[in-house]
Amino acid sequence: MSLKTILQVPQAIKKPKKLIKHKDVRVDNYYWLNDRENPEVIDYLRAENAYTKQVMEHTEAFQKDLFEEMKGRIKEDDTSVPYKLNGYWYITRYEKGQDYPIYSRKKESLDAPEEILFDCNEMAKGFVFFNLGSISISPDNNMASFSTDTVGRRQYTIQIKNLVTGEIYSDKILNTTSSSTWANDNTTLFYCIKDEVTLRSHKIFKHKLHSAEPDLEVYHETDDTFNTFVYKSKSKKYIIIGSSSTQTSEYQFVNADTPGGEFKMFQKRKRNLEYSIAHYEDQFYIITNGDGATNFKLQKTSESKTEKKFWKDVIPHRKDVLLEDIEIFKDYLVVNERENGLNNLRIMSWDGKEDYYLPFESETYTTYIGNNPDFDSDVLRYSYNSLISPSSVIDYNFKTKQSEIKKEQEVLGGTFNKENYESKRIWATARDGVKVPMSLVYKKGVKLDGSSPLLQYAYGSYGSTIDPSFSSVRLSLLDRGFIYAIAHIRGGEYLGRDWYENGKLLHKLNTFYDFIDCSKYLIEQKYTSSEHLYAYGGSAGGMLMGAVINMNPELYRGILAAVPFVDVVTTMLDDSIPLTTGEYDEWGNPNKLEYYNYMKSYSPYDNVTVKNYPNMLVTTGLHDSQVQYWEPAKWVAKLRELKTDTNKLLLQTDMDAGHGGASGRFESLKEVALEYAFLLDLEGIHG
Repeated sequence: MSLKTILQVPQAIKKPKKLIKHKDVRVDNYYWLNDRENPEVIDYLRAENAYTKQVMEHTEAFQKDLFEEMKGRIKEDDTSVPYKLNGYWYITRYEKGQDYPIYSRKKESLDAPEEILFDCNEMAKGFVFFNLGSISISPDNNMASFSTDTVGRRQYTIQIKNLVTGEIYSDKILNTTSSSTWANDNTTLFYCIKDEVTLRSHKIFKHKLHSAEPDLEVYHETDDTFNTFVYKSKSKKYIIIGSSSTQTSEYQFVNADTPGGEFKMFQKRKRNLEYSIAHYEDQFYIITNGDGATNFKLQKTSESKTEKKFWKDVIPHRKDVLLEDIEIFKDYLVVNERENGLNNLRIMSWDGKEDYYLPFESETYTTYIGNNPDFDSDVLRYSYNSLISPSSVIDYNFKTKQSEIKKEQEVLGGTFNKENYESKRIWATARDGVKVPMSLVYKKGVKLDGSSPLLQYAYGSYGSTIDPSFSSVRLSLLDRGFIYAIAHIRGGEYLGRDWYENGKLLHKLNTFYDFIDCSKYLIEQKYTSSEHLYAYGGSAGGMLMGAVINMNPELYRGILAAVPFVDVVTTMLDDSIPLTTGEYDEWGNPNKLEYYNYMKSYSPYDNVTVKNYPNMLVTTGLHDSQVQYWEPAKWVAKLRELKTDTNKLLLQTDMDAGHGGASGRFESLKEVALEYAFLLDLEGIHG
């Protein structure tokens, strides 16, 4: 397709391809877009980008204003709250006018001279995309392994820097997951590599510093439904290899003092047995769903007897409380729990004398355990925010019972006052009678008579909970009269593990129905109307967008679909695509007829038909490793062919980025400015 034809709506050429499975024939006219090396494909994507630019041209000045407005609320010369590890204070900071962070440390005292570890602004020079994945400091503080991705496909290169001399060694380890872990000898580094085709993390190696010997393969995860990873326990005593699928986990460990030793199995994998481990003194603590503990329980066992039969309860299973995480200190255990959708932090002393919860009074909020690398600390670091309260980093002292806010996110610009906004939680009744919660935020004074625009967001997959958190960027919508709603639909874990189980596999339709029923409730209760209701979802949430507009397109004025997973059947039948095999427990394996038929019943791409669709802006990245660019590209092409309305349908492909979008700190705000301008333009708001 020549770029000279852009003045017209781009039309992808139809090249029918028959896809046959279980004697069922699907014809995919746009399968050919599945080839990023084909110049014709690149031309089509560029044509779509040019068309989007042309259609949105009248909003370009507004987009710039929105970008500057959103950027203007963010403190450019910002600094993280320092944390102490092994004699050093570690700090991440940003400098004014710079896109990337600077990582530094100070020895023993915050008054000590700053030692710059990595200046990502320097490292990013010459690259359109740059991401520093992770940093691992050697136990003697002299070395740092670090990883970089300059494409956006999440295939990281690990290198090693001498922090004493500043030299970056010639060692380069390609195609890794980004993280790496030092053994206690300061010369052995464990890391994980990815399958070149599927990008599944499948092998653990160890690298010996200054050794001419090739890196040694320590573990190969041969089951293609599992991923593997490696890390060091907080106690620094063990190197731990984990393997996990959607519903099953397995761990092995070796003493970090003897990295040449054999890894010992903790508990062999058993289908549907999930567990994670933490080490303290001579015990392992285990979060597990074993023995029917749907919402998980905490158990412990000795270092020498790690099989499940030896595990003993510390916190038994509770039907109404989801156990999400723990943090271990020398005198206290901190437990992150979720009850009725809300996070709680529980403090328990090892001597059994104290057991209480930190108080949170808001109706809808988010709190979680922060970075606490020091066992011996008397202070818990945690974070708190809500839809109207900027994020705070708080230190809570176990001994004095006092909390100290170490930092509250600054919202610059001088116009933000949380007293001007209102947030609340409401409950819609789904078609099967289940109550579905929604978190809402809006500016006080907004009309609740059906005339206000409302953006409804959800994800609803993988048990991933979308908590009601603060966004300074979102203020650009709220201040222009938008209501923002998060629908906590089934498929996430907002209301516990059952909430997830009832929104996956052969219950996946509940996710879509919940979202639709929440939309109907918002309209019935006069928060908005179908003329002013917009929906937004990304990745698996993009699948949600595709499904709901096939089912009830009349409910929505406009849709934002970011990196949408929409060609479910074809992708899940292609085990060469990243993530596919590891997700059979989430979506089902379509090689089995029952799952094939069910998946086909909701797959957005397969269910596009001749009818009216809402206005739509679809975004993707050419190098996306999670949801390949061709899914949204094919979806838009098919929608263009079949839709019967004159509404906008735009596809914007970032030709330089992957699943996470642009890498620069502020560059991603340009994407948000485009999305917001799209919504606001539909509402006739241009300033």
